[in-house]
Amino acid sequence: MIDIVRKSLNECSDPNIAAGSSRFFKKGEAANVYGVKSSDVRRIGKIALKEVKDLSKRDVFNICEQLWKSAYLEEAVIACMLAESLEKQYLPEDFKIFEHWVHNYLTNWADCDTFCNHTVGNFVMMYPQFISELKKWAKSDRRFVKRAAAVTLIIPARKGLFLQDIFEIANTLLLDADDLVQKGYGWMLKAASESHQKEVFEYVMSKKEIMPRTSLRYAIEKMPADLKSQAMKR
Repeated sequence: MIDIVRKSLNECSDPNIAAGSSRFFKKGEAANVYGVKSSDVRRIGKIALKEVKDLSKRDVFNICEQLWKSAYLEEAVIACMLAESLEKQYLPEDFKIFEHWVHNYLTNWADCDTFCNHTVGNFVMMYPQFISELKKWAKSDRRFVKRAAAVTLIIPARKGLFLQDIFEIANTLLLDADDLVQKGYGWMLKAASESHQKEVFEYVMSKKEIMPRTSLRYAIEKMPADLKSQAMKR
């Protein structure tokens, strides 16, 4: 299965796409790439999903592990697709596997967001008790573990869930100097504002004197112009 995926990715690779991919990542991010268009990666991923449909969850997770280990961006996307497809089979003990991937294989914002927005986000909606573990991630000294703590809650936040937990994670990350972390928790607050505009606005106003402008701009992006103006005033 893994050989088929890698052969397909190699066949679709384009040196020009590979050469241009570096502009999407910041200093300190690592991403090996084949240079395959996103649409082709998704197509290959769908083929992989058909191939694994009769395998056990353990076997699929083992395939994901091998794909993650390669450190190739396109293989990580397919690993995320495979893991997300097992959503109905998630059990609390699966968190240790997901946490292992977060701590060991996230080396760029794309891997972090693809994996955490969906697989980990879906998991914590099923098992909210694990939000306490996200709060531990927010205290990590590793940029993508910290970003993961925030971006895992993007989809739950859009659904109006976990508002107080979101504020708690934002408080932990509030003064972080890393712009990828700032953007991550700002995005989380923006998502929460879709259902809780008043509460998020009040939170931003209470922190605006110390909140990095990057985070602030992200947090208020979907708010009306008059609220944006108030928040952005020096």
